[in-house]
Amino acid sequence: MRINIKKQIGKFYLCAVLVAAVGCSDFLDESDPSNLTPESFYTEAKHAEAAIAAVYADARFVGDGAGIFSSNWQMLDAPTGTTTTQTAQNSDLNNLYTLSWDANTGHIRNWWRGVYKLIGNANLVLANVPNISMDEAVKNRVLGEARFFRAWAYFYAVRLWGDVPLITEPQSATSEDFYPTRTPQSEVYAQIVTDLQEAESSGLAWTDESGRVSQAAVKSLLAKVYLTMAGNPLNETARYADAAAKAKEVIDNPGPIDLFDTYGEVHDERFNNMVEHIFSLQYNNNTVAGNPMGNTRPNFQPVTYRGPEGTGSTVPEISFFNSFEDGDLRTVDREGWFYESYFRNGSEELFDLGAPYIFKHFNVIANGTFEVPGTGQDNLNMPIIRFAEVLLIYAEASNEATGPNQDAVDALTRIRDRAELTTPTLGGFTQETLREAVWKERWHELCFEQITWFDMVRLRKVLNHNTGDFDNFVGHVNLNSNEALEEKHLLFPIPRQEMVNNPNLDPQNPGYEN
Repeated sequence: MRINIKKQIGKFYLCAVLVAAVGCSDFLDESDPSNLTPESFYTEAKHAEAAIAAVYADARFVGDGAGIFSSNWQMLDAPTGTTTTQTAQNSDLNNLYTLSWDANTGHIRNWWRGVYKLIGNANLVLANVPNISMDEAVKNRVLGEARFFRAWAYFYAVRLWGDVPLITEPQSATSEDFYPTRTPQSEVYAQIVTDLQEAESSGLAWTDESGRVSQAAVKSLLAKVYLTMAGNPLNETARYADAAAKAKEVIDNPGPIDLFDTYGEVHDERFNNMVEHIFSLQYNNNTVAGNPMGNTRPNFQPVTYRGPEGTGSTVPEISFFNSFEDGDLRTVDREGWFYESYFRNGSEELFDLGAPYIFKHFNVIANGTFEVPGTGQDNLNMPIIRFAEVLLIYAEASNEATGPNQDAVDALTRIRDRAELTTPTLGGFTQETLREAVWKERWHELCFEQITWFDMVRLRKVLNHNTGDFDNFVGHVNLNSNEALEEKHLLFPIPRQEMVNNPNLDPQNPGYEN
């Protein structure tokens, strides 16, 4: 049975019913208003569909609010140095920009709770759906989706905090490991790989325009996991070949997957879950929620039908904007990732914004364009995996595994051709120059998608916006704050309240106080 995830999430949002008692989060104290239990709930096929819909809904914690003028996703952009802020009203967000976060920072707490809530509900699906009498193909698909999300959540957790509790069964107050200890990163990654490999064989469709997890999404995420394992801190360099091979499966068997012809199509809601969008978090004003990227709009300038609004709490750092090559289409006003002018109140005369702002997540249909008022319904999804990233994963991993080769250069060239940039031929690259060319392309193609921070951590390198070279992570000065990255910033601290509730999480990550 094919369902529309957006509608089903709105209809079957069961988080209060299905929340797993994971670790030591304070949502354990929430009461269950329906008095349902896993034993009484998981009895028929529609329960399996409702349960997996709740898992999809849980994944949207990434876009949830994090105090005034801020959202959870900003935690992964603010420390990169690629963005800055026009407002200073959220102290937690300010601490992220200035690299002074601690174990009490709200965004960090929200990510921990969001990740483990998602893991908890995925565990419930995996434990209970196998016992339901239902169509086996549908059952396998639901289980594959749950494994994808559990792997996706742990992939965030292990990169954010390092050693984290690895919980693969539903938890309750009577569970033996109700106060779990931290699991070595290598074991967490092994579980991520296992989950994704099992999801690969679960009968998922190659692509799915309804927004469900697809076979292409599983393979793309697995390629990304392998690429990360090949870098720091595991340094399992043999994984470069695995990452290249898995990305090549997506590149060689694309079906409807390809790069969009224009950058405008990347943030056109009519193309949600299509072409370049391999996996996205689903948003719809009428059923679940509107797109959560509004904090990228300029501070109280009339760029939408609403008139003067927007917070400007995530805007491009000017040196990053200037680091793009001359002629890069991604920097052209209202054509690429930025806009420096827009139509007053969304549909009136063009006016100058005075600086570049992020256009990558700007929904023209919702907010308006010249002589076309906005609908006010921001149904644009939040991209998580684009085909552009798969091409760059392949280019990097293939070069690391075998040195420069034509397929790797071709993958890089596809990205640069769309930007109307010239790429050297294979003979113009050494392994080192191709490596840094791909890294730089990741900074510019994947910016503002919560990817750059993890590149900085796995590479232990950061793009210097002024020189165009790559600095070592430790000691690099972010120009948005003039603060230097330290060794401790390679991991975030475990939230203080989690450590209070569960002493088994000790010790705290290096450089932070409990």
